[in-house]
Amino acid sequence: MRLPSGDPAAAHALARRAVDLGITFIDTADAYALGRNEELLAEALHPYPDDVVIATKAGQCHPGDEWIPLGRPEYLRQQAELSLRRLRLERIDLFQLHRIDPTVALADQIGALRQLQDEGKVRHIGLSEVTVEQIVEAGRITPIASVQNRYNLLDRRSERVLAHCERHGIAFLPWLPIAPSVRSDSPVTEVAGRLGSTPAQVSLAWLLRRSEVMVPIPGTSSRHHLEENVASVDLDLPDDDFDRLDRLGRPAPEHEPSRT
Repeated sequence: MRLPSGDPAAAHALARRAVDLGITFIDTADAYALGRNEELLAEALHPYPDDVVIATKAGQCHPGDEWIPLGRPEYLRQQAELSLRRLRLERIDLFQLHRIDPTVALADQIGALRQLQDEGKVRHIGLSEVTVEQIVEAGRITPIASVQNRYNLLDRRSERVLAHCERHGIAFLPWLPIAPSVRSDSPVTEVAGRLGSTPAQVSLAWLLRRSEVMVPIPGTSSRHHLEENVASVDLDLPDDDFDRLDRLGRPAPEHEPSRT
């Protein structure tokens, strides 16, 4: 989402550096820079290395300051076709419903994605900002491969969703995986200082240790931050620090889908 669309050379360099560092999963969406984000990834990486998965999303538009769910079946099909063209793909490995449109029956929205899957244009289907009940309902129509909900050290509203994903082998992709407040004076900062790392690295290391189905998707427009984020994979978070950080977040009432 944060690829600098106004600076194609910088965007291309950032995407290529991510792959050079071993990143094999890149998440985008049709609404990011109104499709330009997908084009930048294709310009930088196509033909894609065999082990690199480009996931995209449809079902939410961003015409101005607000994000608006839009899940009409004909719109989802149109956006999938446009994403295929922009990404220069014959099949999207992971196509995610960006938001559930409350004005359209969920069965119709998932049914449209299932039809694309049956036609060979989509391999796997994912959901974003959903409850357990919505995952179960969607799963009656087609297997759900991934769930992308907001989740980080300080925002645990999706604990129940994460537990469901763990039980059923569904990848959990936390967006906003680094809570903005952890960069200020906090226990995360103290742990980072003692380990010789950054608060962002500690936050990502905690997520990676938190669950085997966790696939954080931090975004950045900075090569420096990209390299820092990738280095979190090698950060050894001691048991005491993991437990202390785990106590920072307290599950709130059942997750209410966000519109951001």
